[in-house]
Amino acid sequence: MSEWGPGLAIVLGLVEGLTEYLPVSSTGHLILVGYWLGFVGPIATSVEISIQLGSILAVVAYERRKLADILRSAMKEQVSFRALVRASRDSADRNMEEGWGYILWRSADSHPNLWFLTGLSLAFLPAAAVGLLAHHWIEMYLFTPRIVAGSLIVGGLVILAVERWKRTPRAVKLEQVGAKTALWVGLAQCASLIPGVSRSGATIVGGLLTGMDRKLATEYSFFLALPTMIAATGYKMVKSRDLFNGQDALALALGLIVAFFVAWGVIAAFLGFVKRHSLNAFAYYRIALGLLVLLVLG
Repeated sequence: MSEWGPGLAIVLGLVEGLTEYLPVSSTGHLILVGYWLGFVGPIATSVEISIQLGSILAVVAYERRKLADILRSAMKEQVSFRALVRASRDSADRNMEEGWGYILWRSADSHPNLWFLTGLSLAFLPAAAVGLLAHHWIEMYLFTPRIVAGSLIVGGLVILAVERWKRTPRAVKLEQVGAKTALWVGLAQCASLIPGVSRSGATIVGGLLTGMDRKLATEYSFFLALPTMIAATGYKMVKSRDLFNGQDALALALGLIVAFFVAWGVIAAFLGFVKRHSLNAFAYYRIALGLLVLLVLG
């Protein structure tokens, strides 16, 4: 099944949907499955990135109510923020004359949704910048089974270490994630540019290290996936448009649909899982798979 078509699209859609939001690396699994099936080369690399669009749409569908509430509230808070800025300029109150420091302090308490979206934008920027500058090099030298295997093992060990670290969460709701915390998670996400690290795994670990509880870190990774994956898949689909003919595009659409429905189910199941369990099972799976791949490759 080395030729790109509907059959391979369904297989890759299943793999993408099952692994995108788990801390096991969807890109790594797609590379390994493609290598095993003999599906390699420029088209394979484009498919492995583009097919993630199905999983992105699954998050939008699953979190649609919460997304709509955040966006509506942020629009209202933006109006309030502008009013606060105007008041700070016009008021004779000495506190209001302290400038932007006072304004931001007041705003952080009263405009949580606006600052959540601001933080999400900040978290997106580091990986976007590094990915834009280095994506050709990454695809040329890092999209290999050995790199994936090593990243799976190292990432599994990191997850085990973080889970053993006892901590008291400081944030349990999305609106409690400030811009500074978001930026640290965004920096952690840069590690996921290495195939096998896992975007979900990197952002969840980053969230745990910055004081989020496990469920919040998981849900935040879903929201951060939206700008990150939309940018990555959109860029790749535009750059790769000449590689696909009409039938190839139909096969990709089939893969996206499969990834969408499978990812939707995984999102719901994973959020329920992390409420009651640690991530250790995924860490052991990563380590075992990485060792198996290295063993097979010799």
